[in-house]
Amino acid sequence: MGLLTDIFKRNNTANKYNQSFFKWMGGNGSSYDVNATSYIEKGYNINPIVYSVISQMATKTSSVPYSIKKVESKDQKRKADRLVKATGYNLTPQQQVKQVLLETKAYSDDELEMPIAKPNPLQTWAEWLELYKTLIRLTGNAYIYKLSVTEGANVGKILGVYLLPSHLMNIVLKQNADLMSLESPVGGYKLISGETGITFTEDEVTHIKYANPNYDTDGSHLYGLSPLRAILKNIESSNTALDLNIKTMNNGGAFGFVHSKGQTPLTVPQANGIKDRIKESFNDKDKLSQIMGVSAEIGFTRIGMTTDELKLFEYLNFDQKQICNALGWSDKLLNNDAGAKYDNVNQFRKQVVVDNIIPDLNLLTEAFDTDILPNFKGYENTCLKFEYSELPEMQQDLTEMIGWIKPAVETGLINRNEGRRFMKLPVSDNEQMNEITVNTDILTLEQALDDFPSVDGGL
Repeated sequence: MGLLTDIFKRNNTANKYNQSFFKWMGGNGSSYDVNATSYIEKGYNINPIVYSVISQMATKTSSVPYSIKKVESKDQKRKADRLVKATGYNLTPQQQVKQVLLETKAYSDDELEMPIAKPNPLQTWAEWLELYKTLIRLTGNAYIYKLSVTEGANVGKILGVYLLPSHLMNIVLKQNADLMSLESPVGGYKLISGETGITFTEDEVTHIKYANPNYDTDGSHLYGLSPLRAILKNIESSNTALDLNIKTMNNGGAFGFVHSKGQTPLTVPQANGIKDRIKESFNDKDKLSQIMGVSAEIGFTRIGMTTDELKLFEYLNFDQKQICNALGWSDKLLNNDAGAKYDNVNQFRKQVVVDNIIPDLNLLTEAFDTDILPNFKGYENTCLKFEYSELPEMQQDLTEMIGWIKPAVETGLINRNEGRRFMKLPVSDNEQMNEITVNTDILTLEQALDDFPSVDGGL
């Protein structure tokens, strides 16, 4: 069953993400972001802002409908892809129609299922997509391990796909690798945990990454740059503000010392005794016990600042905006803006779909189309296609396009089957449905021209 199965057997566990058992094998490791683990530990694990943002975008990613399409024309597919990328999926109704026309020629009407029902025994495809989105946004990298048959008649057949923990991955360079040559310098990958690690060949792993301008001779640019790298201080600031708020609340909101205000000064034992009585009073559920008697006039001098004086919540709001900006998410979607109107919120939802969800899924589709799907028999000329137009956030665009379709059919800009494709409806086998028609009488263009009055007829 391959390397992964051997790992499971040796460790008697299904958790491959946190275990490593193999010795270092060949090559030199390129440097990687030492803060990668901090993105998980200080960000996702304990910071509520980072967790909320990542959780929302991961859930939305897993909800996007998808299908496997047979490619009939690679040229038309390239044109359709270029149109979508050039517009950032902010398509006008006319551009949407053009996109559908291109895709009609690019893809077969038949759709295929995923070649494997589940990516691996541990996850569904929805769970897999959630994890992909979580890892790529947190670390700037996603490593897909393709578990394949290593011997026999089915050698090379993919049995499952796993997302490796990107914050624990190290790129292994080839011996004497030239980072500026046309040949890839990557010799493999290693999952590092403690002093041991699991090694993977270059062919076993598909690496998806964000752009990284940090070029150096160690190959730092071979890793994707995490969006959180630029805002680690904001994350730490947010965590500190939350900790200070907890400490202030646990302290009862006041910190200082008790002293005498009268002529007779309090001794240290007397002052400590009053302090202990105050503490006991607050710990006692009997409210009557909070009334105390003292033999001298006392005062209290506060040391430190309250939560309001520290402006902790102002700092938290500032850090929240910075974190949301870096992660490509709207802070208006965190249920903390009471004045937000529904229409505005819906616009924000559409914006994050276009600017956040779609770009990361585009990276995934390219990886699937080139490195994964062609390895399955019968899927050599197919592609993974996400149907963004079916998302609730994109329904306004669909409504506008539908409003354009009827006059487009009536005026002969498109035929009726093309109109049905725009509506996500099955096309008809009737050949007349593929003919250009004019007017609501549904005449063919030739019929309309035959019936049209001539100039000699008095037009």
